[in-house]
Amino acid sequence: MFRKMRRFKQQVTDEECKRILQEEKRGALSVIGDEGYPYAIPIDFYYDEEEHRIYFHGAKSGHKVDAMRACDKVCFTTWNQGFKKEGHWEWNSTSVVIFGRAKFIEDEKVVVDKLRKLATKYYPSKEEVDEEMASSAMNRVLVFAIDIEHMTGKLVNEK
Repeated sequence: MFRKMRRFKQQVTDEECKRILQEEKRGALSVIGDEGYPYAIPIDFYYDEEEHRIYFHGAKSGHKVDAMRACDKVCFTTWNQGFKKEGHWEWNSTSVVIFGRAKFIEDEKVVVDKLRKLATKYYPSKEEVDEEMASSAMNRVLVFAIDIEHMTGKLVNEK
């Protein structure tokens, strides 16, 4: 169903993909938007390796939510900061591309758990996470999951 990577010699292992998903802080979520146009937006995310899912949050209404209600098929991409080999000018970076299905998380216990894990990835302290979780903003937030159906990673040399 999913295409094999054309540049297979640049493909990285699933373990490398998972490492990048754990370490990187931002990615791009792509959905099928209005009138069939692609709609891609940057998001913060949390990868749950045990569940093999990407979690993220957002507002309860808007383009992203409307698009995922109309079609749950999504693409998520993230990439690392890359590196230069000594004596070379070009960057080497690894990207991870995921295809999957978006789900709206409605179980309140799961929502709180995943929001806490997501916040812990970004906030500098547990106290700040607790303050944010106690705020009234919780009422305005939806939590989404991407059930990963296909994942590939690729190391690219920009030369």
